[in-house]
Amino acid sequence: MTIKRKKSIVMSEINITPFTDIMLVLLIIFMITMPMMLTPHTPSIKVNLPKTQMSSTSEDNSKTNIEVLISKDGCIYIEGEEVDNLTIEDTIYNLLSSNHNRAIILKGDKQVQYEHIIHFIDKAKKAGAIKFALAVDNTSIS
Repeated sequence: MTIKRKKSIVMSEINITPFTDIMLVLLIIFMITMPMMLTPHTPSIKVNLPKTQMSSTSEDNSKTNIEVLISKDGCIYIEGEEVDNLTIEDTIYNLLSSNHNRAIILKGDKQVQYEHIIHFIDKAKKAGAIKFALAVDNTSIS
């Protein structure tokens, strides 16, 4: 009686299909969450900035500036948080307490009433703000 042994076939390749699936899922998650991570202080409200033809040569002072958004209906957002008219002075005062030379960058919608901007600037000056700048969209006017 002769015993025949089967030759066992050894698989020498690694199946990378599960690894590829996981990497594609991670890539999709990364692509969805990255835009949210790049704009931490921008609220979900859209502000339509006025346009200018002048080129901007401003430095990146996003960490030293205070960003204020004023929507067309007069809602005020300081550093991404909506602020009530009664607490504007306290909020600005607290933000300026560490550095009084911080500039306030006003990003007002082009349809916002002028009195809302002046009202905010008055309250910010009472809180100790001395530097203001108005943000514009640098794309060409058509």
